[in-house]
Amino acid sequence: MESEINAFIAYLQNRKGISENTAQSYRRDLMRLNHYLEKQGIGEVKRITATHLNSYILYLEKNQFSAATISRAISSLKAFYRYLYREGIVREELAEMLRAPRVERKLPEILTPAQIDKLLAQPAGDTPGQIRDRAMLELLCATGIRVTELVSLKVQDINLQMGYVVCADAGRERVVPFGERAGSALARYLETAREAMTGQDAQGRENALFVNRSGAPMSRQGFWKLLKRYALRAGIEADITPNILRHSLAASLIENGADLKRVQKLLGHADLTTTQLYAAAGHNDR
Repeated sequence: MESEINAFIAYLQNRKGISENTAQSYRRDLMRLNHYLEKQGIGEVKRITATHLNSYILYLEKNQFSAATISRAISSLKAFYRYLYREGIVREELAEMLRAPRVERKLPEILTPAQIDKLLAQPAGDTPGQIRDRAMLELLCATGIRVTELVSLKVQDINLQMGYVVCADAGRERVVPFGERAGSALARYLETAREAMTGQDAQGRENALFVNRSGAPMSRQGFWKLLKRYALRAGIEADITPNILRHSLAASLIENGADLKRVQKLLGHADLTTTQLYAAAGHNDR
């Protein structure tokens, strides 16, 4: 079964243009099923029956996997079986009869405007690292882009004169505007700090916008660590993550009258119901 999983992931990446994170999510879901079936003595896709798939879902429920995890597993199974059926590997789309449990959607956590101001005030020094950190935080809070998008930005993705950044997600590009405050922080970083961090190679490896002390592209983990550090200095007790800043921007925009569909497009949400959660979150935080 593992060879079919690998072929399916390759198909999604090459033909559908999914991101690496999405590909890994599919792989984890399907390899979990593979390991479960191997323990049952099932190693070939053609030997899997509807009963096997049902028993697997029951196994997830009995082992207290969350409703969201089970729903995602079922979604992955359905996509996998649609692929197998189209390729003529199986005769039926067995996963279609699986029903996902109802997922209770929790309100996203958000920060208040005062907390965001305290966070942004922390990297106030003149070292290249602090100038970079201020630019990263300002851009994230101004645009609400995903942290993966933030650390994947290239120098040419930023247009300081027009005040926008171009983000790519799963092969789709979107233009996200930012304000004067973020623009000033970015300009200062590009003019005074980035070259100091990349050394003689002014372009930096892969022309990454944000780099670490070695001149290599900033990683998700690296940004997560600096965000935690600045949140601690700001006295923010919430278990802060980059997503909380994204949530906070969305809630603030909606609370100040922004159109839901515009916010959906800005943040790159596939489903408008996701965007609607922020309206409730902003109201709940009052």
